[in-house]
Amino acid sequence: MHFRLLYLAPICSVIALLYATALIFFIKRMPEGNSKMQAIAAAIRKGAKAYLARQYQGVALFFAIMFVILILLSIMKYIPVVVPFAFLSGGFFSAAAGLIGMLVATDANVRTAEAARKSLGTGLKVAFSSGAVMGLVVVGLGLLDLSLWYLGLDWYFLRKGVAEAERIAIITSTMLNFGMGASSMALFARVGGGIFTKAADVGADLVGKVENGIPEDDPRNPAVIADNVGDNVGDVAGMGADLYESYVGSIVATCALGVAAGHGLAGVQVPMVMAALGVIASVIGTLFVRSGENAKQSGLLFALRRGVFISAGLIAVASYFLVREVLGPDQLGVYWSVLAGLMAGLIIGVATEYFTSDIYRPTKSLCGYSITGPATVIIGGLSIGMFSTVIPVVVVVLTVLVSFYLSGGASNFSAGLYGIAISAVGMLSTLGITLATDAYGPVADNAGGIAQMAGLPEEVRTRTDALDALGNTTAATGKGFAIGSAALTALALIAAYREQVLNIAGKLGLNLVFELSIMNPQVLAGLFIGAMLPFAFSSLAINAVGRAANKIVAEVRRQFQTIIGLQEGKAEPDYAQCISICTHAAQLEMICPTMLAIVAPIAVGLLMGVNAVAGMLAGATVTGFVLAIMMANSGGSWDNAKKHIECEPGGKGTYSHKAAVVGDTVGDPLKDTAGPSLNILIKLISMVSLVFASFIIKNSLF
Repeated sequence: MHFRLLYLAPICSVIALLYATALIFFIKRMPEGNSKMQAIAAAIRKGAKAYLARQYQGVALFFAIMFVILILLSIMKYIPVVVPFAFLSGGFFSAAAGLIGMLVATDANVRTAEAARKSLGTGLKVAFSSGAVMGLVVVGLGLLDLSLWYLGLDWYFLRKGVAEAERIAIITSTMLNFGMGASSMALFARVGGGIFTKAADVGADLVGKVENGIPEDDPRNPAVIADNVGDNVGDVAGMGADLYESYVGSIVATCALGVAAGHGLAGVQVPMVMAALGVIASVIGTLFVRSGENAKQSGLLFALRRGVFISAGLIAVASYFLVREVLGPDQLGVYWSVLAGLMAGLIIGVATEYFTSDIYRPTKSLCGYSITGPATVIIGGLSIGMFSTVIPVVVVVLTVLVSFYLSGGASNFSAGLYGIAISAVGMLSTLGITLATDAYGPVADNAGGIAQMAGLPEEVRTRTDALDALGNTTAATGKGFAIGSAALTALALIAAYREQVLNIAGKLGLNLVFELSIMNPQVLAGLFIGAMLPFAFSSLAINAVGRAANKIVAEVRRQFQTIIGLQEGKAEPDYAQCISICTHAAQLEMICPTMLAIVAPIAVGLLMGVNAVAGMLAGATVTGFVLAIMMANSGGSWDNAKKHIECEPGGKGTYSHKAAVVGDTVGDPLKDTAGPSLNILIKLISMVSLVFASFIIKNSLF
């Protein structure tokens, strides 16, 4: 019976995809508005498709080169022969999740603007349906990909006559290498999309709002379409690929650690089936995200929270019976680990909302700083971001300790590591709806832009602004959730790396000393290098945005100076040129940060050995987690402070508003490029370390 439970994974993945398809048809049936709205939406859609087509061409070249390298490693017996193909499938499904989410978002934006003509609640329904498609496609494709690989490998080794215990160990060890493709694709999508969207956003804001005094999303601004395109390629396609990678990475690492802990097939079933149950819980949760036709913004936030809390409650109850049935009543400590992960996700989300929403003290105080200029706004935002790291760090620390000891870590170290990993799966089990509340934000943002450019009545823009402001809060909350889950997943991957290295060394008959004491100079050296990596990576990403934004600022200034009548609205700007500049810059600038994440663990391993790699992974996880939280929350607070001032009577165009815009432009690359990309960095270097572990062990200088 227990093995048959695994079939819930592919079944529930198909249910998620079918429900996402039904939502797509619902969105398609909604009216698109007048011809001007449709023309603007078509331009955004065309630009987004062109960017992704260009990006995927470059990424395809990278995957082709990596595939050849992995094939050579498999020929030399460093990795199993299926790993290169798993690498391709992970990248393909990650890209597919981002692409589908982006296509639906570019269809939903204009329909959300038209729905907002009717009411705020109707606008939320359309925008949230688009976000739900993104969330359900990510979990559906991720779970389907994992299920097919696991069941396919199990069938193959069963035909070979391999005993169950050995079969499961081989499969989970092989699948540890699965996530590198998804992680690589996610990093390209996040970094490239983040550079595109923030270069356009910064350029549009600095020249449009600050220099020329025109409103946000004004059709006179040459960068306005590129800005709206960027919302889709960065905050939708990039985010979808990012969380797809987190989702599959946490499940794979937990399966491997379950086998190492002695749970056997049961240790594999719990994370796989929990993810399947989480899909159903997410689908049910989406049904409760509804509001009245005349709902206020507070009512919309309650509607979103209701869906998330119901999904979390359902998985909390279902997990108890799952753990009790599969692992046995004596292993209920694992259930408390699941609950710890769920609670951690909710607490981090609430804490992030407190530090970034304009209804709470931190961001309200930031609005006050704007009176004295950009310098105090920037100082205040940095302070908020730094202090906001306290609660997430404490929550993750408590989750790790609770999960480790309640799962039996005091008597069985591997069982404790399994508990930490299962807490990450618990946090991500309701990703379908958690991601939906995040992904709806860019759709609402685009809807506001379309309403402004199409000249819709003021009440429509007021409603889309309310949706957008709520989207800023949910996006910040989603980033906090993603960063927290990345930290737990990275810890699980480090533990899996330890098990993988010991397993490989045992098979090779090597007397490998795997000593992770901080008194070991190799570990200490690795810690320092790992601690530095997130800062070096962030520097590359932020500088890339700065260079691209410089080009956009110069282009927008040129058009205002040379196109006669543009400032007065009597001439059309050249939108396509700004899109072209952003696309070219993003493709070129994303190479160095991505290659740093891939080359660093291999170089450290070859030069200093596996102990140094373990130290590097630990150092990168700690500083990457804290730095990502700080940047995301600083950026979110700056953004919402600007929005708050804009919503105040007479706020737009004032000195305070311009100071807040400067703060927002500083925060843009922090919260939407470097910050979220660190989630992937700390997991990708773990994945690369896992894939190249055998090669490093045999060829390291130590």
